[in-house]
Amino acid sequence: MPVGLIALALGGFGIGLTEFVIMGLLPEVAADFQVSEATAGWLISGYALAVVVGALLLTAAMTRFERKPVLAVLMVLFIVGNLVSALAPDYWSMMAGRIIAALSHGAFFGIGTVVAANMVAPTKKAGAIAIMFTGLTAANVLGVPFGTMLGQAAGWRSTFWAITGIGLLALVGILTLVPKTGSGDAAPGGLRSELRAFRSGQVWLSILVTVLGYGGMFGAFTYIAFTLTEVSGFSAGTVPWLLILFGVGLFIGNTLGGKAADKNVDRTLLAVLAGLVVVLVVFALTADSQPMTIASMVLLGGFGFATVPGLQMRVMKYADNAPTLASGANIGAFNVGNALGAWLGGITITAGLGYTSPIWAGAGTTLLGLAVMALAAAGAKRIKTLKHAQVPATGTEQTAPEPAVR
Repeated sequence: MPVGLIALALGGFGIGLTEFVIMGLLPEVAADFQVSEATAGWLISGYALAVVVGALLLTAAMTRFERKPVLAVLMVLFIVGNLVSALAPDYWSMMAGRIIAALSHGAFFGIGTVVAANMVAPTKKAGAIAIMFTGLTAANVLGVPFGTMLGQAAGWRSTFWAITGIGLLALVGILTLVPKTGSGDAAPGGLRSELRAFRSGQVWLSILVTVLGYGGMFGAFTYIAFTLTEVSGFSAGTVPWLLILFGVGLFIGNTLGGKAADKNVDRTLLAVLAGLVVVLVVFALTADSQPMTIASMVLLGGFGFATVPGLQMRVMKYADNAPTLASGANIGAFNVGNALGAWLGGITITAGLGYTSPIWAGAGTTLLGLAVMALAAAGAKRIKTLKHAQVPATGTEQTAPEPAVR
């Protein structure tokens, strides 16, 4: 395993911690700034929206530069954002720090996945992407619980000081461990070349699958604390430990999903999305059973995150030689899926459908994502068949009009 992947994973760990740890610290932040918890919640929403903006605009602005220095600059932006949060004298200063840090999120993962994929052989690209995203899963498994405990024991600012330190370590790792040269280190053709990737129908279908598939899982997860306490009957003190089980599932799913996607990305995504639908339906039907809920939490994390390496790899695959902006756009799509899933789940609860209704909504959303994936896979297979048909016995491929959907 290239050691540069460890530096990228550490950066992913810090970014994932910044995104999610605030959920456990909202009461302390709200009390410190004397705002309502609903107002404090905008620190989460504002971050998510800034991720989408950064994933598109910052990635587009940086396509002309070499990727390693860009990753370093993005990590500096991340460090500054968390430093501003740690020192924030008021709510709006805190919001500014959150937005600054979030702007680096989408671009870092979008560009970082391209760099990670180019560190390894073509047959190991999805696995390399999975290693980078291991940092994000570790943030959920270990970082969020311990970051929350640190913030509760020593004040919420201490958590953001710790995240700032993690960012500094990741910056040093990127500067010293990530290769400076090598295939794909700089994007050929700049922004114009990167924009050509969006001519591919397969890129757009892949992004839509990301929104729907990941959105279905996140929609169920957003309101999981209510399900666990109000339906499953767990105490509030048990919830953090159950979330660790969910995080263990994330870690396992991310690793196995990356290995499977290296063998056949479309087949893996179809199988995993179908499995996720089944898990969500079973969870919704058996949420009143504590043993079944425990099993469902692990499987929800496992199947939910097993999609991530494959979804990211698929977008890059059909973006041809200009994967950077498409990769960043797909990171933005994950966050659009987060917002969509949370919105749909909130609608079902507001409608009085109960605390299992977000799980049912997630199952329906994921099922729609599976249908889009089946359409995309069928189109890709048709393209492959047409290309093979264009190769005569001499083995020389003939030029032919390209199919309408790439």
